[in-house]
Amino acid sequence: MPDNPVIIAGGGIGGLAAACGLAQKGIASVVLEQAATLGEIGAGIQIGPNAFHCFDYLGIGAQARAGAVYIDALRLMDAQTGRDITSIPLDDAFRARFKNPYAVVHRADLHRALLSYCENSVLIDLRTNHAVTGYSQDEKTATVQIRGHDDITGRVVIGAEGLRSPIRGQMIGDGEPRISGHTTYRSVIPTEQMPQDLRWNAATLWAGPKCHIVHYPLKGGKVYNLVVTYHRDMKEAVSGRPVSRDEVMQGFEHIAPVAQQIIRHGSDWKMWVLCDRDPVSNWVDGRVALLGDSAHPMLQYFAQGACMAMEDAVCLSHCFSHFDSDTTALQEYQKMRLVRTARVQMNSRLIGEYIYHPADAQAAVRNHVMSGMTPEQWYDQLAWLYGSNGIEN
Repeated sequence: MPDNPVIIAGGGIGGLAAACGLAQKGIASVVLEQAATLGEIGAGIQIGPNAFHCFDYLGIGAQARAGAVYIDALRLMDAQTGRDITSIPLDDAFRARFKNPYAVVHRADLHRALLSYCENSVLIDLRTNHAVTGYSQDEKTATVQIRGHDDITGRVVIGAEGLRSPIRGQMIGDGEPRISGHTTYRSVIPTEQMPQDLRWNAATLWAGPKCHIVHYPLKGGKVYNLVVTYHRDMKEAVSGRPVSRDEVMQGFEHIAPVAQQIIRHGSDWKMWVLCDRDPVSNWVDGRVALLGDSAHPMLQYFAQGACMAMEDAVCLSHCFSHFDSDTTALQEYQKMRLVRTARVQMNSRLIGEYIYHPADAQAAVRNHVMSGMTPEQWYDQLAWLYGSNGIEN
């Protein structure tokens, strides 16, 4: 292990991104992952220009771009009528405005790009079967306690273990996450299994009352990622439970047949109950800080969870390279990231309510307002989000 490293708890996208960013600045780290192997579950994620800005900063730009599917548009459909509401073109004008593309990628491919960088860096020590249970600190060092292993001490500790972070639990003590009641079902199917008239090279959202369907191509167009969400008001947090197609169909009887057929073509469905937390202002305790979902878990509706974690990593490494004091660097990191991430958290809830899932008059307002917007107006609305890499707000 390098002398006096940054200790990173969690080997997901956020934790590995932090290790990459620090290595770019010549700073050593040790990444502690509780699982037996370093890998990612899940399926597709959407990647905005802000994530591509981060890829370049973190040193994985070429590999991340190679694994992405570059879609032509973001399409919004009315799931009840089957009609188009609006479309945001992701063409040359979009790329010129934001200096990078919009794409979709399999979560495992993104994780693999980060992991490859980490495995080839002499500044990064990766350890599996290391479940961090807590931390302590003094004026010069921070230490993590690890189940079944000796404690490890370094210069600071970064908690990137996700939604139920033990480090967050010790630091903030805000208990279990907020269960939204929204249930999401995911499936990945071969392209030939997707209805031919819906094989669009777009991230498409079918929005309906208390429900929605999202689909887009992955793996070079060889498969389609399907995401189906319904308000079932479940009170229990569930992650990755296999379910039948009939269960997924429940709650979608009221939507147009053209949208229903997407569910019927899905297979091997798995269920998640969506959770998040309220924004907080205290991510840092001396030599210990939170990152990614440990700091600001958010609902899926803005497609920014992984993007925000990578922005955190960029900002963290920037602060370590610009401030001599580690504790000052962590305070500046929190100061730079707090408002932006809270804004995304809050907007994710609002977008779910007023764009993805409204009914009746609220849906009519959505359709009227959004159908009248030009691409340039959309770009203006998104400039605050897509124009940053985590350093500029």
